[in-house]
Amino acid sequence: MSFETLRRRALNGPAMGARWSAVFHAPENFDDGALALALQEALEAVELQMSAWRPESDIERFNRAPPGVWRALPQNLLTVLEAAMEIGALSGGAFDIGVGDLVNAWGLGAGSRTPDSTMPVGYTAPTLQIDMRGLRARKFSRQRLDLSGIAKGFGVDELARVMRAFGLSSWLVGIDGEMRACGHKADGRPWAVGHERPGRDARELMGVIALQDCAVATSGNYRHVVEVEGHTLSHTIDPRRGAPLVNDLACVSVLAPSAMVADAWATALMVLGAEQGVRLARRLGLEAILVANAGDLVMSRDDARAGA
Repeated sequence: MSFETLRRRALNGPAMGARWSAVFHAPENFDDGALALALQEALEAVELQMSAWRPESDIERFNRAPPGVWRALPQNLLTVLEAAMEIGALSGGAFDIGVGDLVNAWGLGAGSRTPDSTMPVGYTAPTLQIDMRGLRARKFSRQRLDLSGIAKGFGVDELARVMRAFGLSSWLVGIDGEMRACGHKADGRPWAVGHERPGRDARELMGVIALQDCAVATSGNYRHVVEVEGHTLSHTIDPRRGAPLVNDLACVSVLAPSAMVADAWATALMVLGAEQGVRLARRLGLEAILVANAGDLVMSRDDARAGA
């Protein structure tokens, strides 16, 4: 179907403490309402499975289960857990979903906004056993799992799944800074996503990221922060320190086939810092953009493509 017979449309709604959006091209008689409902329902299902802010979500009930006990889990949640553990291993533990207790202890989670004097020490990464065939998993410690560094990306992939199910082939969907694109715009150019210059006081573009049949996710220390006892803390926990992240990077953007993978790797490279992050991105062939606290570009998309 040619673009002459399609009309550009836009939808949005609440999701995961932010808003989802969808821009797409569809025929004149396309049912926008049915699509909006399906997109919202898909994201609600993700939250019911993966949200730390919902006490009865599947991940929170799994967190309350005793160690060593198999627990039936939805396939989507198991897929996210499996990807999280794999990226955690490849990143040397820089991406770690076992930081739920640390997140809460530092006042960054769904509970208190005040650091806890009984903050956990001697942190070690969680060990999980995942049985995809039996749709179950078990953990071997009492650590709380926190999927905030990967669930939003998976939510964007669910938006993409719904768009495809409705027969759409030209769209850009996203939640906050996680985006995924399919096809191209009506003028034949790729979809364009603004690459924001790091800064808390004003929004200014540093550049534009072209997306076509891929996803991008960004992790940073300047937008999602929390004030605790007069101190500004990053929402990202450095599992190696057991504390909010402090290093030489302001933000990291990663491009990947799925938003789930891009989301997790953006967090991992952000935790690693400039030197280690660039080294790992080049070794694994990750398409990443790293920006230092001073605003300097540490690694560009062209660097990643060239394997420089």
